[in-house]
Amino acid sequence: MVLDDGRSEPLTAPTVVGALDDEQCRDLLSELSEPTSVSDLAERADVPLSTTYRKVARLKRAELVDERTEIREGGHHRTRYVRDFERIVLEMDEADRLDVAINRPLAEPEQNLVDMWTEVRDAT
Repeated sequence: MVLDDGRSEPLTAPTVVGALDDEQCRDLLSELSEPTSVSDLAERADVPLSTTYRKVARLKRAELVDERTEIREGGHHRTRYVRDFERIVLEMDEADRLDVAINRPLAEPEQNLVDMWTEVRDAT
């Protein structure tokens, strides 16, 4: 199952802080150092599967996890999720509003190719 992250607005500090304030989201993030399916993630973090889907969607909206597609023979691809940040910085901007910056790891060339094909598939 692929999650709809509902991303229709730009990323905001409250979205990121809200996800990080959620204990179950933090538990899931600690298990996402490598690409993991939602069912495996639910089992490892000891969180109900339906709750895991909701929390992963929340983490995607906060742009803290990346969705990856594992290409498999026969067309039955598998979606996996991985933590997608190295550092999060909160700061006040010029207008004295809270702003967020997320430092991300560099993508490997193979992942860039998979991401490209995922975008093509989603667009068709």
